[in-house]
Amino acid sequence: MIVKNVEKKENNIAQFQVESDKAEFEAAVNGAYLKNKKNIYIPGFRKGKAPRAVIEGMYGVEVFYEDAMDELAPQAFEFGLKENELRIVGAPSIVDVNVSDEKTVSYTFSVNLYPEVTLGQYKGIEAPKAKKEVTDEDVHAEIESARKRNARMVGVEGRPAQMGDTANINFDGYLDGVPFEGGKAEDYNLELGSQSFVPGFEEQVCGMNIGEEKDLNITFPEEYTPELAGKEVVFKVKLNDLSVSELPELDDEFVKDVSEYDTLDEYTASVREDIQKQYDEQAESQFRSDVMTKACENMQVEIPDVMVDDKIEEIIRNYAANFGMTDHSVPMEKLTEMMGLSEEVINMSIRPGALMQVKGDLLIEAIIKAENLEVTDEEKEEYINKMAESVNAKPEEVKEYFGDAFITSEKLKEKATALMFDTAVATEPKEEEKAE
Repeated sequence: MIVKNVEKKENNIAQFQVESDKAEFEAAVNGAYLKNKKNIYIPGFRKGKAPRAVIEGMYGVEVFYEDAMDELAPQAFEFGLKENELRIVGAPSIVDVNVSDEKTVSYTFSVNLYPEVTLGQYKGIEAPKAKKEVTDEDVHAEIESARKRNARMVGVEGRPAQMGDTANINFDGYLDGVPFEGGKAEDYNLELGSQSFVPGFEEQVCGMNIGEEKDLNITFPEEYTPELAGKEVVFKVKLNDLSVSELPELDDEFVKDVSEYDTLDEYTASVREDIQKQYDEQAESQFRSDVMTKACENMQVEIPDVMVDDKIEEIIRNYAANFGMTDHSVPMEKLTEMMGLSEEVINMSIRPGALMQVKGDLLIEAIIKAENLEVTDEEKEEYINKMAESVNAKPEEVKEYFGDAFITSEKLKEKATALMFDTAVATEPKEEEKAE
């Protein structure tokens, strides 16, 4: 085989031609004959026993050409990649195939080249980093949330229902005197004031007494489901029971029940510390995201659509795996249909993040190359031990499962990322950024 007419085009696309000689094509044609002859019947010969020349005489000399060209195509493509030292993304396409009079066959392939990155500034990048301090209101809100999680329900007697109560009700909805689907339930616990029911429902339950039955006149909102949007209905409601949430006393006994601490002061200090840690982690995460974004903006690269499409598929399949849909033989069209993902939703919600992930991957790879980063055996062992500890496994198991190439790659990415973030400079946020 020989390679000729290598041509790089716009948008990171390249075309190259690979030509197989007469002997290679003849071998492929004969291979196609041997593969297919068992299915060919020629009068005067047992099925599968007809000589190649006889079959070609009856059906034409090109009868096995298509299969032969299909057989040679992958070999020609791999040969062309190796000879041209091309790094590609996505699947190639065959632009043209031609068999010459001399019985040589040439293929013209079109490929998406792996994008070349020109790095801009990636060390010493400045980005705002907010320092959010915990307030007394933050601590109070978190402790009140803990009290609510540990509240107990206490029955109410001797008064009508009011906002804040939990009403146990039976209800049955009617549209024009006919029950409608989804409009009936028994022993349903409804927190009055939660606005979890159609507007007007909870307000009309207020004032009812235990055991009382009442017809509620409700008009559904215009943006409701088409069957009920804007319709006037009647709910027949019976109030079975009332209860209220009773918060535990905020004292040392409560603290002992919900935490590892013995006193309210210790617990309060711990809550403050945990909230501050959360704020600091959020600020660090946003800072790193801003640094990464700036570094990506500083580099120059043309990203083929196929790389973003592949990343979108990876994201969707990983998400689907959370719901047990792990069969990768399911086509993406079918998978997105099953998950209710329209093309518009994918382009609006998933594609921007996928593009950013691809940019980030290319950036880190380029930094590794620019910095000539390497990984020592000691660093790999440290990485393996750390990973083993995080997944509660033995280091040998982690090493065997992931393999040396993957571990080396991940450690290189870790070093490149650390180089970028450790040299980044945190600046004071502007007033409008603080407000956000």
